[in-house]
Amino acid sequence: MPTLYLFITDTFADWEPGHVIAELRSGRYLRDPSCRYDVVLCGSTMDTITTMGGIPIVPQVLVTDIRPGERDLLVLPGADTWLDPGKDPVMETVRELLEDGKVVAAICGATLALANAGLLDNRPHTSNDLTALKMFCPRYRGEQYYRNEPAVTGDNLITASGLAPVEFAHQIFRKLDAMSPGALEAWHGLFTTRRPEYFYALMQSVSANRKAEQ
Repeated sequence: MPTLYLFITDTFADWEPGHVIAELRSGRYLRDPSCRYDVVLCGSTMDTITTMGGIPIVPQVLVTDIRPGERDLLVLPGADTWLDPGKDPVMETVRELLEDGKVVAAICGATLALANAGLLDNRPHTSNDLTALKMFCPRYRGEQYYRNEPAVTGDNLITASGLAPVEFAHQIFRKLDAMSPGALEAWHGLFTTRRPEYFYALMQSVSANRKAEQ
């Protein structure tokens, strides 16, 4: 079973990784449902954190101790604490993972920490807003690589605006090749337009995948 390492920190935005966790963990729309992901909570410390929604959560492992395999990924949700100096060790772990070719996905405030660490200086990326990114991240030098899009994949790093959790998940599923092309596009269409034809297309695509496996 591949692993989704979810970094949790105080004020973490509960909703931002929701689609990613739900689909990869349940396996309901995956190309191969037997390959659904295990979810491991990791933190800067082993102390209980409180999400933005007030939910207490306890990390299972230190983020500095994770050793993702080839099919694993690390997800960094937004939070109000990403500019704290205490996040520097987290960014060093992220740097090592990116250099090793592992998939890392960051949304909203987590992109600020990446910018300050110089991890957005040489790859396509996005964030909540370029002006805000430059304002809050004085060490950021990646303006030429900034894309004014909801979510962007640059090599093995996925970044997204905090207003784009659906597009964030869509980019992750595509990068992991977790869904068939038909299921992926139907899923995205359903959650962006809410039109019923995409639901039926999604069901049809998943059914076709299951029959092909038999």
